[in-house]
Amino acid sequence: MIMVDTTIVNIAVPTLQTELDASLVAVGWVNSAYLLSYAVLLLLAGRLGDRYGPKPVFVVGLAVFTLASAWCGLSGSIGMLVAARVVQGVGAALMTPQTMAMITRVFPPRQRGAAMGLWGATAGVATIAGPLLGGLFVESWGWEWIFFVNVPVGVVALWLALVRLPRLATNKRTFDVVGVVLSVVGLFALVFGLQEGETYAWGTIAGPVTVWGVIGAGVLVLVGFVLWQRRLGDGALLPLRLFRSRNFSLANVAGMSVSFAMIGIFFPLTIFLQSILGLSPLHAALVNLPGSLVSGIVAPLAGRLSDRVPAKWVVATGFGVLAVAIGWLAAVVRPEVPVVTVVLPMTLFGIGTGCVFSPLANLATSGLDQRTAGAGAGAFNTTRQVGGVIGSAAIVATLTARLAVELPAAARQAAASLPEQVRGPFVEGFSGAGSLQAGAGGSFDLPAGVPDDVARQVGEAATAAFHQGFATAVGQTLAVTAAVLVLGFVCAVAMSARHVEH
Repeated sequence: MIMVDTTIVNIAVPTLQTELDASLVAVGWVNSAYLLSYAVLLLLAGRLGDRYGPKPVFVVGLAVFTLASAWCGLSGSIGMLVAARVVQGVGAALMTPQTMAMITRVFPPRQRGAAMGLWGATAGVATIAGPLLGGLFVESWGWEWIFFVNVPVGVVALWLALVRLPRLATNKRTFDVVGVVLSVVGLFALVFGLQEGETYAWGTIAGPVTVWGVIGAGVLVLVGFVLWQRRLGDGALLPLRLFRSRNFSLANVAGMSVSFAMIGIFFPLTIFLQSILGLSPLHAALVNLPGSLVSGIVAPLAGRLSDRVPAKWVVATGFGVLAVAIGWLAAVVRPEVPVVTVVLPMTLFGIGTGCVFSPLANLATSGLDQRTAGAGAGAFNTTRQVGGVIGSAAIVATLTARLAVELPAAARQAAASLPEQVRGPFVEGFSGAGSLQAGAGGSFDLPAGVPDDVARQVGEAATAAFHQGFATAVGQTLAVTAAVLVLGFVCAVAMSARHVEH
């Protein structure tokens, strides 16, 4: 439910604009509010699990998430929906670290890979299946059902959690209130700045407050948080001794890179499939279905394999496959590409995610014990979310920058086939088309008296230029994502090959 709700709303954006009479910016906050409250509270939620036990914190989070889902579906205004999504994010944050911490503490090291494999398969399939389910619900029953569907699942899960989940020992230490405040404030400023930077054109938010000022303040507060954690030692919200483990530190960096990739591939690819290839939202989502199914099959196998061979090699293989898949996709993206040519690298992408998700989580948690399992899981999930936020900001900025270059270049090339009297206005019309809001062919006025056949020729050239320029920019943006995955590959290779026994 948590992972599906990070992606399922994207497909309903036009419907929400119409039915709730909201602007695009306001609807954007339906997703931003959820991701913001989710990312900011993961670290705190992990430590709450260490102090009060993962079961009670998980149950509270599940109850909050389920009730908030019902609230989302019943919302009659965009403001109420955003508020409900904030509460839903709080519930998601309370749950997520407890899932990893409980697996870490219940399963012995030599059996943990198989358990993490099932965990990773569920998370991987859910992330990719979100847009598909969203399209199905929106077209069949209405946007409310992308939230209502969580309610029966949540009720069943609550009953199972109360009846079946074990109560584990708790760690009754003093609570690091200062650390909580510093982490929440610092993460909020950093995530908000990165997440909303494009909305404010990376400039002024209000008065003297700027995007870069908010990001800088967040970084400074997080530096203060780290210094405070160092002073408190094992009593800290995030004990820094966790990072003495080479595998834990490298797994956090690798987790950031794979989250970057998940954002980096789906954002530009979804726009390409719908705007250039002309697919409907549901058909665009179906392109990801084979990769989702393959990921669900591979993840449990990769988890079991990581119990038998050093998990670092499984993760390194996964990162290598992901880099090849995205590099392949970047090479084939063009205006006339057959859809099946896109499906093939996306299927390979599913194999890569199946090899990375669960073995990487296993590596990150392999050296944790009952005192630090929640804190470690919270840190790992926090860095993954921050990686996704950084990926979102970087990919949007990269795509926008490449569009500003490639659209005018494609227009100049297309103008060569046009009559001389329309070439200047044609190229000039694309000079300001470097944004994600640009319409096909930019905006320009033809000289008076242009014959109908020439106007038609200009329209065809404009569409061809827009499609070519956009496809080229998407390919270049995907190449950036492939480069980030190489960092994940290097981190995996640098990890220790030995299994950690408690």
